Amino acid sequence: MMMHLYALAAGFLLDLLIGDPRWIPHPVQGMGKLIAVMERFLRKRFPKTAKGEIWAGAVMAAFVPVFSGGLTWVILIGTYLIHPYAGLALETVLCAELLAARSLRDAGMTVYRALTKGTLDEARREVSMVVGRDTERLDASGVTRAAVETVAENASDGEIAPLLFMALGGAPLGMFYKAVNTMDSMVGYKNEKYLYFGRAAAKLDDACNYLPARMSGVLMCLAAPIAGFSGGGAWRIFLRDRNKHTSPNSAQTEAACAGALGLRLNGPNYYGGVLVEKPYVGDDTRPAEAEDIRRANRLMLVTSAASWVLFVLLPLLLFR
Repeated sequence: MMMHLYALAAGFLLDLLIGDPRWIPHPVQGMGKLIAVMERFLRKRFPKTAKGEIWAGAVMAAFVPVFSGGLTWVILIGTYLIHPYAGLALETVLCAELLAARSLRDAGMTVYRALTKGTLDEARREVSMVVGRDTERLDASGVTRAAVETVAENASDGEIAPLLFMALGGAPLGMFYKAVNTMDSMVGYKNEKYLYFGRAAAKLDDACNYLPARMSGVLMCLAAPIAGFSGGGAWRIFLRDRNKHTSPNSAQTEAACAGALGLRLNGPNYYGGVLVEKPYVGDDTRPAEAEDIRRANRLMLVTSAASWVLFVLLPLLLFR
């Protein structure tokens, strides 16, 4: 357990330092291929009925995370047996790859630079890479809000939740969680293709993120004044608006971020040319501006650091 924590402590710093270089194979790529193969395999072997698709999706939702976590455990055990430092080095790299603070920050800053130094069309194109909504109609304020929402929401499932899972069970449990998250992002949609097949993956993702999302929201409220933002505003909007989303988890950190920055997020947006009505989160006190992306990044990074101290450094100091 101590080796897991040492690896996670170093992996957190490594992620902040280098992020996810494209020349290093990422576990999510392998998970994506496994999920695609499993989907094709299971759809052929279960009846093409609602019940059949639900069962097929349930088999995949059970297999992929267990396989991903189990394979990681076997590889790490073998590496630690070869030499403890070899295992520590491998687990450090795996922990860094399962965290996304640097990637989130870089994605937000790409949109920020397009807004401040490029054109609105460039900013729309960049933000379309990280959000699911239609971006062709967005003005500069809409692009900014989309980028802020992405940073705020993914602060939980891209950074704080993986930190929590790895603090509890090292890289194997982190890989289990990342497989759940990847499945949800690939098949957890309420459309004709995945309404039944993706149901188990979506429910499992909701369950795995239920506690981490709420912990992330609380930590973001606590981090807000440290980062130089409104702690009172973060708490007020978090308590009021954190459940204003079709997902039970997505608005937890969005609400905290909206309150801390004094913004109104979410609301109606177009998806595939169709206007989808969603409730607003936060108060419309001022227009969003490009600088809010940098502010959201700072809040996300301070919240991540607070989580690292709470989940990793404190246990290391207490149980060494």
